[in-house]
Amino acid sequence: MPQPNDTVCQIKSKLLHPLDPHETIRLKALTDLNAAKHIPNATVDRITAFACTHFRVPFCLVNLIEAERALVLSCQGIAVWEVPRNQAFCTYAILQDEVLVIPDTRADERFKNNPLVTGSPFTRLYAGAPLVYERQIRLGSLCLMDTKPRSFSRGEQAELRMLAQHVVSIIISHAMGLPEPDITTAISI
Repeated sequence: MPQPNDTVCQIKSKLLHPLDPHETIRLKALTDLNAAKHIPNATVDRITAFACTHFRVPFCLVNLIEAERALVLSCQGIAVWEVPRNQAFCTYAILQDEVLVIPDTRADERFKNNPLVTGSPFTRLYAGAPLVYERQIRLGSLCLMDTKPRSFSRGEQAELRMLAQHVVSIIISHAMGLPEPDITTAISI
């Protein structure tokens, strides 16, 4: 049974999730950036709409991982505004700088019993690029989901990571009171 200081947390469910080793700093960065204030965001919506088309997936989301929930900054293909953190695949995506790819969620022990796999939207493929704010501080993720298992190439991972970097640039621009960066070239890969 996990102890309070373990890097595993249980929130309102039997599903467990790991915590980022820099969780306190990460949560403070989310608060300082006040990113949730900018929901919805038309520019981020353009990125998620582009990602759905470009990667040929029915769902794309940008999630900010808070202490107990994944707050949806933008979504395509699904109407959801938050997900309990212990059900969010993105909770795992923020544990690394690389894109997390799960080609078939039913074959992955961490996710096969997740309500988002066993029920609507019946997620099979998950690919999530962390929103890397500063070294070792990942705010959330830009993620793609599909209803069928499939591979996700290194090239696709690089493209998803680049789109995630643009989302971070938008979040930072808002926090600093600057104009949003031009993403026109980013969404014409």
